[in-house]
Amino acid sequence: MSARHAFSTVALAPVLLLQGRHVRRSVALLPEPMGARAGARGSGPLLRLLVAGDSAAAGVGAQTQEEALSGCLVAGLADSFQVKWKLLAFAGATTADLLDHLEKLPAEDFDVVVTSLGVNDVTGRRSLSDWRREQGQLIALLENKFRARHILLSGLPPMHRFPALPQPLRWYIGSRAQDFDRALASLADRQARCEFVKLGYAMMEPQAMAADGFHPGPAIYRLWAGELVRRIVVRVPQILSEQMP
Repeated sequence: MSARHAFSTVALAPVLLLQGRHVRRSVALLPEPMGARAGARGSGPLLRLLVAGDSAAAGVGAQTQEEALSGCLVAGLADSFQVKWKLLAFAGATTADLLDHLEKLPAEDFDVVVTSLGVNDVTGRRSLSDWRREQGQLIALLENKFRARHILLSGLPPMHRFPALPQPLRWYIGSRAQDFDRALASLADRQARCEFVKLGYAMMEPQAMAADGFHPGPAIYRLWAGELVRRIVVRVPQILSEQMP
């Protein structure tokens, strides 16, 4: 963060605090969609998939899991693979929350893991250094305990465009989200089994967001899943060959 940015943040602190409280009170709490959170679909080579993270991973903003990220992702992969999949995600999850949850679960093998984390770390005022460290711990846990062959780290959405956030809170939260996004991309670049997936502006158009102005709508989930499918299919031959003795 630049000195000018830091000074502006301090000067605006009272306004940001009041706006943050107002947003928490006024933004509608959308439920996590109904539907299966584990299953098998498709035919072909076996692909074991885990989708893990926060409310976006859980599909908040969609009516059903079929319209949400995991449903669209499985549907896109099922044309080419027998997808054995699981969704481990819940609203409000931070990176530390997901780490704690995964540490308590029994070990299980996954070929591909997709994560969606960071928004709650940003709004919860987690420091960038702590978040970067926790993301590193998460990657290590996924590789060692869950034997993940490939991890797709979804970037943070462009929060500076979220309709639910008033100015200057939108500017402040958006700036932090961009810092976290760059840190995640840098971390992924240094990890052989990780790939950063940026949530571009074309994917996150405000009019395609959910009614709360904070979560993706079904159209965004379809685009997001489509980008993930494209990347997974490119890597599948290498991913599956690593399972062979």
